[in-house]
Amino acid sequence: MKIALVGATGLVGTRMLQVLEERKFPVSELLPVASEKSLGRTVRFAGRDWTVVSAEEAIAAKPALALFSAGGSVSEALAPRFAEVGCRVVDNSSFWRMDPTKKLVVPEINGDVLAPEDYIIANPNCSTIQMVLPLAPIHKALKIKRIVVSTYQSVTGTGYKAIAQMNTERAGAKWGEYQAVYPYPIDQNILPHIDNFLDNGYTKEEMKMVNETKKILRDESIAVTATTVRVPVQGGHSESINVEVEKPFELDEIRALMASEPGVVVQDNPAANEYPMPLYAWGRDEVFVGRIRRDFSQPNTFNFWCVSDNIRKGAATNAVQIAQLLLRKGLL
Repeated sequence: MKIALVGATGLVGTRMLQVLEERKFPVSELLPVASEKSLGRTVRFAGRDWTVVSAEEAIAAKPALALFSAGGSVSEALAPRFAEVGCRVVDNSSFWRMDPTKKLVVPEINGDVLAPEDYIIANPNCSTIQMVLPLAPIHKALKIKRIVVSTYQSVTGTGYKAIAQMNTERAGAKWGEYQAVYPYPIDQNILPHIDNFLDNGYTKEEMKMVNETKKILRDESIAVTATTVRVPVQGGHSESINVEVEKPFELDEIRALMASEPGVVVQDNPAANEYPMPLYAWGRDEVFVGRIRRDFSQPNTFNFWCVSDNIRKGAATNAVQIAQLLLRKGLL
């Protein structure tokens, strides 16, 4: 199968190549696409080097599938052009996610929505994916009323330049002596600021979690409020989540429901200091949950801690899983 990868030299793009290879996705020809400055470079995949080409060359080649991880403006401009030549597009940017004509897919939860007419498919926000995966079986069984989430997001979510900023600061550089992608130092610091601020006081990242959760779980009645925070970690994202449901529950029921969801691992033994941590989620595809406990301040409410590798399940792996699902459905 001929496959294009738009954003092939970025952090998520390189991880997509890795996941495609790990999962033995049937790639007969790879068309790596990147910015003009990367043309002619090579990327390594399946034991050989592939030359980076322009978007125009990739479109002319009429691939069956295009994986996008190059930002919203690129997706807006190029995804329809790939679709026009009969190519299925799985887009990792936020541009198409809330478009009512496009599907927003976490395969384990709502893969059934994919249909033959879907040529541009949206990959959800990394923080949303890891939150909704353990919550999907909870919602089916107990019906979620409200979610309060605070995130602790790795610098990897911003890409290579953010990793460089943190490591440069850790090496002793002073603010202003290096190229920074954040408005303040990130090492030894925490920034309650991910993406742009909106008129309502929330950031775009926070509102992504609000809106995408309702779309993926197919329930506009769920109340969601989020605070997203950048932390000096080069690993996965972590989330503290408070959930109110309509029905009474026992904590063992919550653990069992979460464990029943494919891709969710329950690590919940505080007596032995067993709980999820980003250091140990890095490089893994699972979503890890723990610190599951009742919220005594109000009825039918519980808290839990959730960790996942944001570059894998939060981006690259979920996109490849969508492609695998398209293949199983005979849409590729």
